[in-house]
Formats: sequence, structure tokens, C-alpha cells
Amino acid sequence: MTDPDAAVTAAPVLAITGLRKAFGALVATDDVTLDVRPGELHALIGPNGAGKSTLITQICGELAADAGRIRFDGRDITTLPAHARARLGLGRSFQLTQLCPDFSALENVLLSIEARHGGSFDMLSNPRRNGANRQAARDWLDRVGLADREDRRVATLGHGERRQLEIAVALARQPRLLLLDEPMAGMGPEESAALTRLLGSLKRHYAILLVEHDMDAVFALADRVSVLVYGRIIFTGTVDAVRDHPDVRAAYLGEEPAC
Repeated sequence: MTDPDAAVTAAPVLAITGLRKAFGALVATDDVTLDVRPGELHALIGPNGAGKSTLITQICGELAADAGRIRFDGRDITTLPAHARARLGLGRSFQLTQLCPDFSALENVLLSIEARHGGSFDMLSNPRRNGANRQAARDWLDRVGLADREDRRVATLGHGERRQLEIAVALARQPRLLLLDEPMAGMGPEESAALTRLLGSLKRHYAILLVEHDMDAVFALADRVSVLVYGRIIFTGTVDAVRDHPDVRAAYLGEEPAC
């Protein structure tokens, strides 16, 4: 397990400097600078339309930045395509599920394991016959609390279970960094609490950048929080510092600054 104090001084797994993306007159990300350290859960919060998802797609390589640099594990990946970044160890979950609905939970994880080695859907029969891959897939399902759902088709899983499965699929690629884009979206209180516990169990083992609206989850999990408003980071700090910062309370928590 990673020492949380050591993570403070360790070189960042992800370092973003001066990132900018504009769509005509609309500036979606404006000189964004942030980093994620080894074993750290860094939360990114902000109101709807703040540019959070645009930032995630830039980090993943699905959207080219107009300016700025992205370094991952000490390497400049600013111009690398998305598939190359994934192979370097960028793991991602999406706002909208990207699972294969007609495949079982186990098959979805098997596909992720095969993709890590350069395989494809056409090779599904191979990993299914590979006992080591099947056991590895079962281990990932067990890690996220889905050990008893391995044969269930994704289409029959509950919303929270699909989110858990997405994380298992991401973990099966053995990422250096997890990018989680609003994993609590659409969940009820019990599902959110269960996923919060799961993410808490992953802390220190992975560097995690969490985009999330559920402030209870953010405050329970985050080592640091960055606040994005109109494409700009207005503050980065600890949970307590974010709670107490007047500009953050006014911009995101819905409170008027004191006169």
C-alpha cells in the first residue's frame, strides 16, 4: 500500500500544464494546470458546463488540445492518440456506459484483458478458453463486488452493478491512472454508498482522477480537490480548504460570499 505522505512529494503520474480548448468563441478549458500523484485520489468538481468532460477527453486523447502539455508517468503524451495512451496505462470509465450489453460480466472483463495484449472481439473464444485469463477476470469481478454476477448479461445488471463492472473492466488493463467520469451519475443513495466504499478500497493502490457531482462522495474520498468554473481551475486544495474557500462556496456550493 502506498504511503499517503510519500505521495505528496512523489513525481506526479499525470501532470497537465496550460491546457486550452476552444470551440469558436466558447473556451471549454482555459489554461488548466493540475496534477495527480501516485496513490492519490484527486477530485475535479464544478457546475454543469464547466468543462470537466472536455478536460477528461483531452487527457484521454479523444480531443486534441489547442495549447498546453500533458505528461503521463514522466512522458509527454500531448500528441499521442487515445489507444496509445490507454496502452501506457490510462484507464477510464465514462458518463454513459461503454460495456457490451449482450455479453456477460465475465466476458466484458475478458475482452479488456485481451485488449491489453492487443487482441480484439474476434479473439473472444481464445481468452474464454484460457484458464488464466478467466481466473484473472473472476478476480477483478471479486475485487469490485461482482463475484456472483459473472454469468449475468450486462443488459440484466442494475445501474450500480454496471458502474462496478466498468471499474473492473478498467482495472483489468492494469492502469497506472484511473479517470472516472461521474461514476455516481444516476445512482440512488445505497448504490452511491457502495461505490464510494469500492473507490475507497482502491485509493493508495492507484492514482485516480475523479470527476463527480456527488459531494458526499468527493468529501469522503478526495485527498485534493480542484474546482473548475467556466473552463478555469479557480482553486486546488484539501477537502477542508475547499469547504472553507469563499469563492468555491459561491461558485459551486451555492452560497453567497460574506459581505
